[in-house]
Amino acid sequence: MAPVPSVRLLILGKQGAGKGTQCARLARHYAVPHISTGEMFRAAEKSGSEFGQELARYMRVGDLIPDELVVAFVVERLQRDDAQRGFILDGFPRTANQADALAKMLDPLEIDIAIDLQVPTEVVLQRLASRRVCRECGFNYGVGVPPKVDWTCDLCGGEVVERGDDTAAAIERRLKLYEKETEPLVVWYLTRDKLVVVDGVGDPDVVTARLIGAVDRRLRRTPGEGTQK
Repeated sequence: MAPVPSVRLLILGKQGAGKGTQCARLARHYAVPHISTGEMFRAAEKSGSEFGQELARYMRVGDLIPDELVVAFVVERLQRDDAQRGFILDGFPRTANQADALAKMLDPLEIDIAIDLQVPTEVVLQRLASRRVCRECGFNYGVGVPPKVDWTCDLCGGEVVERGDDTAAAIERRLKLYEKETEPLVVWYLTRDKLVVVDGVGDPDVVTARLIGAVDRRLRRTPGEGTQK
């Protein structure tokens, strides 16, 4: 059996585009860690630490967390042993400043590919309104993947509730912030010949196959080839 290639990958896309689900699948496929800043921040918030409380204030209203806080978190995570042969970033970078910080962090290495997982806003709104999270272990349930027993986590038996950052007001604010602050990342990576656009609508297995195909094509490409889309 051929060895699994190392990969340094990040996923862009609106909240609710399915990034978390697909990143977890890609992480298993390529045997690298799925690094979700959202999950890291929610764990910090749950810890009740001073840092966690500061993060909670931003998350409750749907504001973007300041770059310096996010970058410090990611720097520490990427320095761990399990991320040395690759990783899949979910939720970072969110701004051009964060993309610059990531590039400096990795130098002389680079991101292999930045995937823009595209899902229409109306689909995203339906997904976000349907998301739930276990109050105890933090496992997320999305549209089409509910817990087997209503309001009870399949993993730990904890109570499954609406995510605190998925209120209607917070959802609307996050999507507006995405349009203003995050979409320029598409241009940032496009100009560096790192961007691949993948359709995120459809059965999760089909979307996973699209993503793996896009990543594998990029890993096989030679200098001078155009960006795969």
